[in-house]
Amino acid sequence: MSGPSGAGPAPSDRPFDRPDRPAEPESRPAPASDPTSGWWRRIERADLIRTAVVAAGAGAVGLGLTWPDPRCPVAALIGLAVAGWPIVVEAWHDLRRRRMSMELSMLIALVAAAAIGQWLTALLIATFVLAAEILEDLSLDRGHQVLSDLMAFLPSSVTVRHGQRLVQIPLLEVAVGQTVLVSPGQRVPVDGTVLSGRSSVDQSQITGEPLPVDLEPGSPVYAGSINYLGAIELRAERVGTDSSFGHIVEAVRQAQSSPAPAQRLADRLASYLVYLALAAAAVTWLVTGQATSAIAVVVVAGACGIAAGTPLAVLAAIARAARSGAFIKGGPQLEALSRIDLVVLDKTGTLTEGRPRVTAIRPAPGVAADDLLATAAAAELYSEHPLGRAIVDQAQARQLDLRPPDRFDYRPGLGLRADLDGRQIRVGNQALVPEAPPTATTDGASLVQVARDQVWLGSIHLADTVRPSARRCVADLHALGLRLMMLTGDQAEAARAVADQLGLDQVEASLLPEQKLALIDAQRAQGHHVAMVGDGVNDAPALARADVGLAMGSGADIARQSADVLLVGSDLAALSAALTVARRARRIVWANFVGTVLVDLVGLGLAAAGLLTPVWAALVHVGSETAFILNSARLIPGPRSRTRT
Repeated sequence: MSGPSGAGPAPSDRPFDRPDRPAEPESRPAPASDPTSGWWRRIERADLIRTAVVAAGAGAVGLGLTWPDPRCPVAALIGLAVAGWPIVVEAWHDLRRRRMSMELSMLIALVAAAAIGQWLTALLIATFVLAAEILEDLSLDRGHQVLSDLMAFLPSSVTVRHGQRLVQIPLLEVAVGQTVLVSPGQRVPVDGTVLSGRSSVDQSQITGEPLPVDLEPGSPVYAGSINYLGAIELRAERVGTDSSFGHIVEAVRQAQSSPAPAQRLADRLASYLVYLALAAAAVTWLVTGQATSAIAVVVVAGACGIAAGTPLAVLAAIARAARSGAFIKGGPQLEALSRIDLVVLDKTGTLTEGRPRVTAIRPAPGVAADDLLATAAAAELYSEHPLGRAIVDQAQARQLDLRPPDRFDYRPGLGLRADLDGRQIRVGNQALVPEAPPTATTDGASLVQVARDQVWLGSIHLADTVRPSARRCVADLHALGLRLMMLTGDQAEAARAVADQLGLDQVEASLLPEQKLALIDAQRAQGHHVAMVGDGVNDAPALARADVGLAMGSGADIARQSADVLLVGSDLAALSAALTVARRARRIVWANFVGTVLVDLVGLGLAAAGLLTPVWAALVHVGSETAFILNSARLIPGPRSRTRT
């Protein structure tokens, strides 16, 4: 039943006395903020006192303490006045809004019971109702707390580098591009890339990864992560509302301010059930003449379980998805996600890493693979071309000795020529290296031919590699019974190679943005509920047009803004987790709907037949409400244990 509803240390601009000294680990949130402990501290004292007074009144009347007159005992009047006042206030507000509510029906039942002298019945009903309100408030508070806890970890001040000095500034003043120092034990304040230092961080609150993640220069790191071991410096890339935690703030704001369609349906159903109960009570009284049976009819019926359980399920589901790295912007988006039957995925940057990697090295006869790779990498050492950088990265990963070229000449559309130790190196396509035998690939890889002077050394195959999480994600989505389609602007051969690796159901390649949009419109016109997953600027229109748009956290700003769900860690496991929890929330909400209607119909029949007294009707009402609220509470994620290594 729906009831009535610290500043951090001052920032300093002085340099640290010992900037290399590890900071003391930041304090954990107070125990009262833990959604699984200290629950009694979150109960309003007024609610406890009110319930205790009403229970005491019921006990006194039950023991026969009916002074001064059994027809009007003071203990009962005090108890009902204490219990009834908040119900009267809510019922009055509902009447002014011309809205039928459970508070109004309970007020009618209490007044009717008192009017016929059923004081003990009225007091027991009030006691059960107040106890149920406390349970409802605790459950909803726990759902809100889980989301709020996700935001409670960022420091109020940040250490940044100004030249050779380290100074503290407020978190809100950190700008993109600044160098931020994070000491051991501190929480990362912004999203960024590690510039120097090595460490291990717990980023489970952001990406859902349960184990610490090792960091080195070039590694991405997310706001809210805990730095375990070494001091690191990072370049701030997303700050404030653009950071991982900024998106969490938005998710919380949307979740708490935008009711899902299921919530609006729950509110309507609650009103219908109240009207039904009042009508049934009137008919019962007219037919049987039994006022107690009519009161029992009013008391037994109610939609408190769905009225409270639905928002709790929405909040808990959004919190659980956030723990997995998927930030759903609100209840409507969660509900739309639960109905998806077709998932459309972009290729580059979504299913794949979005950058080329060396997939194979094919040396000519008599040439060592390392000699082929080192020669090509040395020629490409100063190149900014993505294929050239991938070759250099592979050579450095193998710890090959690379000497810079004496000079190099880049030729667009062909490759480059370089002079190395007095010999000419050519790295490029077949037109630049005609000595290479005609070679074709079936996996969509790019071929780079390498020659030294006039001798062909071999070829290097490069391709955009599939994300490690993509295979598991596709398997999980198929297990959910979803159809998977890839839409990409890439060539058909490369798209088919990725689709075959992952087992996708349909592939459409060489598409312009407007063609992607047309395909999504066509699928929706056929009655499909479509989710679009992408990362680039060209995906933004499709993300906005789909029933649900999901953007990779590493993608373009416009894609993230167009999406309903953000996959912060760019881990596709978060996609399957979000769809799973959305479907689970939908099942729970509908189970509550069906259960409430069945309990109310059976209860109405028993009460109208005189087989259910008002007290037993109250027990049935509160018991069913408790069961449905606890059913929704199953979605609330438990505390995450952390093991430091």
